[in-house]
Amino acid sequence: MSNQAPTDIHVLLICGGGGSEHDVSLRTADFIQRELASAPDIRLTRVTMDADGRLLDDQGQLQELRSDRLLYSATGSAQPVHYVIPSIHGYPGETGDLQSQLDILGLPYFGCGSEASKICFNKITTKLWLTALGIDNTPYQFLCANTPGEVAKARDALQKWGSVFVKASNQGSSVGCYKVSSEDALAEALQEAFALSPYVLVEKCLKVRELEVAAYTYEGELVITPPGEVCAPTDTFYSYEEKYAEGSRAQTHVVAEGLSEAQLGWIHEASKRAFVGLQLKDLSRIDFFLTDDGEIYLNEVNTFPGMTPISMFPKMLQNQGHDFSEYLAALIRGALG
Repeated sequence: MSNQAPTDIHVLLICGGGGSEHDVSLRTADFIQRELASAPDIRLTRVTMDADGRLLDDQGQLQELRSDRLLYSATGSAQPVHYVIPSIHGYPGETGDLQSQLDILGLPYFGCGSEASKICFNKITTKLWLTALGIDNTPYQFLCANTPGEVAKARDALQKWGSVFVKASNQGSSVGCYKVSSEDALAEALQEAFALSPYVLVEKCLKVRELEVAAYTYEGELVITPPGEVCAPTDTFYSYEEKYAEGSRAQTHVVAEGLSEAQLGWIHEASKRAFVGLQLKDLSRIDFFLTDDGEIYLNEVNTFPGMTPISMFPKMLQNQGHDFSEYLAALIRGALG
């Protein structure tokens, strides 16, 4: 790769993935495609990854990214790829798998690297890292098998905490997440979670305010926005459907109200520790819980946050006075310069 950025930058936008978050990934790609349309030196090709990992253009024709960093069409023609935007939520985009392939090809890409993506997508490894970084997170039990000894740990947690969330460790956007308040429901929730993941988290259910911070690099500096707030319906937890459905009843506030200077300071410090310590790159959305007792827990780190019309990350970036299209175009040019 030359030190001189090409005047005609060809960006490959990969979306879809064929998993449970396929449709949301398409909507995020729609947003990114619109934002980059105003950059005169950037030419974008969009492909959709299916469940078999094949890349298809808008005509359904196969496209193939090979080791020579050329994108080959079904007709045999090829064009060089300079930069990749992996707009895939869940597997394989947020799990680090796609990033590992791009690392092998030597192609720069938007978002966090393979190792950071892998750590943050797994709810258990995230908690271990947060503890190592001195960042409080929600009390939990870790189950490695659906066996009587491990299930006993889950029952003890339920008895101690009253109600719990049972979570598959490596699913995104509330997929594989079940609220349990009785022993009768616990066995079924564990069975469903273990069907999705080899490891399961049993987490204390708390009455909280849900706060979100956008953390991203802009002109070489780490920007951490004030926290926004998601107010989910009181009769359910913030499910996958509530996060992304056009008819979602969840309300969002770009800037959360009523937080003390001490609370704002700790959220900023914890966000910085997480971004730097986990070696995140380009962007992340960092989610916090604020309990009625004033305790603050870092809930999760999203290495590729949603960018749909109701998503918080682009709203918080804009509220910070930053233009998303300029932000992304500058990252692309900087990676190639």
